[in-house]
Amino acid sequence: MNKTKETFVLGFAIFAAFFGAGNLILPPLLGFQAGPDWWLVAIGFLASTTVIPFFAMFAHARLQGTMLDFGNKVSPIFSLIFCLCVYTIAIMLPIPRTAAVTHEMAIQPYFGTSSILTSSIYFVLVFVFAINRGKVLDLLGKYLTPFIGIILIAIIGVGVFSSPSEINASTFETPLLNGFFEGYQTYDAIAGLLTGGIVIISLNMKGYTSFDDKKKVIARSGAVAMMGLFLIYIGLIAVGANYNAQFPADISRPELLAGIANETLGSIGHTFLSVLVSLACFTTAVGVIVGTADFFKGLFNESRKVYILTVVISCLIGILVGQMNVSYIIDVALPALMFIYPLTIVLIFLNVIPQKWASSTVFKTVVLVTFIFSIPDFLGFLMEADWLTQLKDILPLANKNLGWVLPALITFVLVNLIQKPLNKEALNNSY
Repeated sequence: MNKTKETFVLGFAIFAAFFGAGNLILPPLLGFQAGPDWWLVAIGFLASTTVIPFFAMFAHARLQGTMLDFGNKVSPIFSLIFCLCVYTIAIMLPIPRTAAVTHEMAIQPYFGTSSILTSSIYFVLVFVFAINRGKVLDLLGKYLTPFIGIILIAIIGVGVFSSPSEINASTFETPLLNGFFEGYQTYDAIAGLLTGGIVIISLNMKGYTSFDDKKKVIARSGAVAMMGLFLIYIGLIAVGANYNAQFPADISRPELLAGIANETLGSIGHTFLSVLVSLACFTTAVGVIVGTADFFKGLFNESRKVYILTVVISCLIGILVGQMNVSYIIDVALPALMFIYPLTIVLIFLNVIPQKWASSTVFKTVVLVTFIFSIPDFLGFLMEADWLTQLKDILPLANKNLGWVLPALITFVLVNLIQKPLNKEALNNSY
């Protein structure tokens, strides 16, 4: 396979691993609620679902190790705890959600079967694919992703060019931030950390040995995947906005997506959508579980038994949690995302910027400050208290759930300013 073709196949595979339940059901409702402000929502949503994940892939291209390398400059213990938190969240929330969305949109309307039956069959199939790990990326890139793309392009194309002219006003006060935080629910930044590791292992299995060759392939295939996500997200948000006068205001995410498919492609649209949902959710579940199993396999001296055990445990959790309601899984995820996302974003950017500005001291101080100042955001989704409200009123941007941003940025600048003369002095003393 020539390098250009391999780049696109790998890029399509990364796209498929990213594009799951949340990527399908979240953008249309965002556009639906934003109405004429859909483009502002889109900017915020794309920032957290394509820009940050692309930087994660680029960081992987530079590091070419495992996810542990993202936090090793803080400390190996921190890095291990962070990785365990990320993989636990991934297995407990977005992966089961893929089965729940598949049941609500693709199985229950046609067969009326129980959610436990759907999630059981679903994760048995995921298990089969995950065990055949070496063939996963090629299968996703060559066959499943093009089919997903064709169905999405049909829905978006018809929806954009033949939508009703009437659009209701926006329900958002801060559409840019609403879009940004809704992007958390796609888990795309976390997926960037997980998927990059899968790509590196897959390239090693294909015989790539050159650091520079792997760096180019990862960066280019990551760009292909993010461009695909960019176009699909823009299209789904725009279609949701264009049809926001056609459905009741309290419509659920799955119902809206199904309704748009029916409006754009007719009765056959729902059938197409059911296939699309099943494929998109399934590819993401396989990709994330493979990434999780690869990680634990690496921790235990490349043990095949550990890989299989991790896949089994992940699928069992998926069966148990996957039978719950989609809305419930989304609501439960919010506190966990407010806890892990600020650290994830900071670690991604610290691993992308030039090393002269990202010393071990910078890593440690910026990550510590980010963690401390993100605690009010995390607690705000768990409890209501006067002291917490007063604290968030004092901290800049805390009422927007971004109280960690300015402290982290200021810390980054200050530590680098302090370190610069110290480094010069140390260099002079060495002569």
